[in-house]
Amino acid sequence: MKIVIAPDSFKDSLSAAGVAVAIAEGLAQALPQAQLLQCPMADGGEGTMEAILAACDGELRTETVEGPLGSAVQARWGWLADSATAIIEMAEASGLQLVPLAQRDACASSTFGTGELIRAALDAGARRVILAIGGSATNDAGTGMLRALGLDVRDASGAALAKGGLALAQVQSVNLEGLDPRLAEVTFEVAADVDNPLCGPHGASHVFGPQKGASPEQVRQLDAALGRFADHAAGVLGRDLREAPGAGAAGGMGFAAKAFLNATFRPGVEVVAELVGLAEAVAGADLVITGEGRFDAQTLRGKTPFGVARVARAAQVPVVVIAGTLGDGYEQMYDHGVSAAFALASGPMTLEHACRNAAPLLRERARDIARLWALRHC
Repeated sequence: MKIVIAPDSFKDSLSAAGVAVAIAEGLAQALPQAQLLQCPMADGGEGTMEAILAACDGELRTETVEGPLGSAVQARWGWLADSATAIIEMAEASGLQLVPLAQRDACASSTFGTGELIRAALDAGARRVILAIGGSATNDAGTGMLRALGLDVRDASGAALAKGGLALAQVQSVNLEGLDPRLAEVTFEVAADVDNPLCGPHGASHVFGPQKGASPEQVRQLDAALGRFADHAAGVLGRDLREAPGAGAAGGMGFAAKAFLNATFRPGVEVVAELVGLAEAVAGADLVITGEGRFDAQTLRGKTPFGVARVARAAQVPVVVIAGTLGDGYEQMYDHGVSAAFALASGPMTLEHACRNAAPLLRERARDIARLWALRHC
């Protein structure tokens, strides 16, 4: 019997690899003869880099870069030497988790540090960059990243703009001449699962700005500022990509990647599945077990269990989900390849307790699922 274990991380608790180990230990208690294949997953957000490096035997590197509000941070990035591929998680340099709640400032936060990571990848000889853009603290249309790579953005007086999205209200010129020429030799792939445009009621500022500290008035100002930058970008590029699906991802980082780096967009879980060889692992399996912290209707928007179930369904392999909690609408996944779903908690408990005891709870739930599965073969 072959069982593939392909979960995402459980936020604030265990990494995807840690979740996979706990599930494997629980399965082994009831099915000691089973072949258990661990394949930690991610969907383009937190944990994407670690999942890929673990599966591909990659190298973890660290750079000192500029954080979202200007202070120095230690940011990790991944390197796959065999394919000259860099794995960059935007959140490492420009992530919301780097900014305390009281200090979040969507008007001033910058993606400059993410650009520094890309520059480090270029220095290493990267031919392919996979950019995971989940969890950003920024709303600057990716201009910080572009400026770290040589873009020149100035106001009407000829002065360089201050960093941050709100400063884009003053942009008067955008000059491409200083952009690093090595960018043209690199393939960029953006791992993202949102399709918002850059501007408007469904754009970066209106949808994501408030969680990054923007007030209603600042949201309106940021939306106008990003629109002004898009106007000038269209003037120098000869094309306007502000309405392109995903342009509003990560505070407009999607726009910068599409417009200036010619990046292609793919669902994060699809990128990870390809790199870790999920389809090959699932071939010939009897069961796939996946999971995430919260399993609900939002999973349908391209989160890890959705992507795993899609691969397993193509191979006609049943899928079971173990989740921290089962939220509204999780049953919709039963129409997309999931056979059953189970919550982690074995009874009333606090979130803190569940996070602290995630490993033993996962072992228990996996053991119980394995005992039930074994009945098929009695």
